[in-house]
Amino acid sequence: MEGRFCRVEPLDARQHGDDLFEAFAENNDGRIWTYMASGPFADRAAFDRWLSICQDSDDPFFHSIVDLDSGRALGVASYMRIVPDMGVIEVGNISLSPRLQKTAAATEAMYLMMRRAFDELGYRRYEWKCDSLNAPSRRAAERLGFTFEGIFRQAMVYKGRNRDTAWYAIIDKDWPAIRQALESWLEPANFDTQGRQKQPLSRFMKR
Repeated sequence: MEGRFCRVEPLDARQHGDDLFEAFAENNDGRIWTYMASGPFADRAAFDRWLSICQDSDDPFFHSIVDLDSGRALGVASYMRIVPDMGVIEVGNISLSPRLQKTAAATEAMYLMMRRAFDELGYRRYEWKCDSLNAPSRRAAERLGFTFEGIFRQAMVYKGRNRDTAWYAIIDKDWPAIRQALESWLEPANFDTQGRQKQPLSRFMKR
């Protein structure tokens, strides 16, 4: 899946490993892994073991997010809980390195994955779930047009602590308006010569 800012492709541990390890290493305090089932990693060997598991998994089906300017993989995301018979799929395991966070490429990657799910694969429900305490993830879901559907209390235990899970979703009837908002935001005319947005995505979502 290729856009103007990024390419989203199946994770390849050998091809993407060096880029991802270097990019994630810039997060010195390990905070990006707080709400993830894995990480932070003690060393490169532990990171490579995790990447190998990700690469070999069909569900979750991991992808690397490759920045087109640098040609480097700077983050990962997956399709997961894939139920074709019901037309339901989830996006998850979203791990963005500091270089990818709050960039147009990060937003475009989420748009590309949505577009494939709805327009190419014909899914009718696209889910986003996160720890209810994960405020950045919840803000991201709302910014991207997901509808909050509630809290599943004591949904799981990970890293030795309880997780109440916040559920969000986009359904097929929501998608055309959300797609239009995302595509309008991604238009070249919405960015200045330094690559900074002129209008926030929220402005297009309101339309």
